Amino acid sequence: MSILGEDKNQKGSIDRSRTNLLRGLEQPTLLFLCRVMPKFLTPDLLTAIGMVGTLIIFAAFYFAHALNNKIFLLFAVLGFAINWFGDSLDGRIAYYRNTPRKWYGFALDCIMDWISLIFMSAGFYLYIEDAYKLFVFLFACNYGWVVLVAQLRYKITDKYSIDPGPIGPTEVRILLCLVIITEWYFGGVLIVFSIVSFFLFLIINLVDTYKLLQLGNERDREEKRLKEQNLSKNG
Repeated sequence: MSILGEDKNQKGSIDRSRTNLLRGLEQPTLLFLCRVMPKFLTPDLLTAIGMVGTLIIFAAFYFAHALNNKIFLLFAVLGFAINWFGDSLDGRIAYYRNTPRKWYGFALDCIMDWISLIFMSAGFYLYIEDAYKLFVFLFACNYGWVVLVAQLRYKITDKYSIDPGPIGPTEVRILLCLVIITEWYFGGVLIVFSIVSFFLFLIINLVDTYKLLQLGNERDREEKRLKEQNLSKNG
């Protein structure tokens, strides 16, 4: 999710606030990459590169399952790195080069996020033991819920934030990579992760949904107040 920028003092930034733990390292890194990126790497091409990363993650889980060899899981780490590169830079570089397409980028970004979630979850679902597949499905639903809340908050407040607190997409990618490496070495870790993350995301989503509804109420009240003021002036 990278179509809206963060640092108002950096060229190429837009109206997105970031609260993730690694923002102090990530944002300067993205700005540096924008400066050195060759011209042929367009925003759409970077979006496609991000999707290639997603497909590598799916393939890693698929072959680890189909060939019963967990060494293939390590390719998922490469996939997450490629996905971060493309997904984090596609919108940022458009603004850096002063060629933004805000709403086109927003629409494309949301669609690619959903497709990525589907492919990653499908690979995870294929790999994990049958008895725990339900938790993979519920984890995917909960993560989709996080994305939906972020988009609805943007609609209500006109401020786009992709980080539910200190944990954003980058931190989730790193956490998943660590879990996958641990799964390769020890085994059984992804089962624990799918169960724990389901309950964690459920709590986060319930709290954020309550806050979102409160924001909706506040906006309704403000719009009603403004409408009454206008009627009073015109009357």
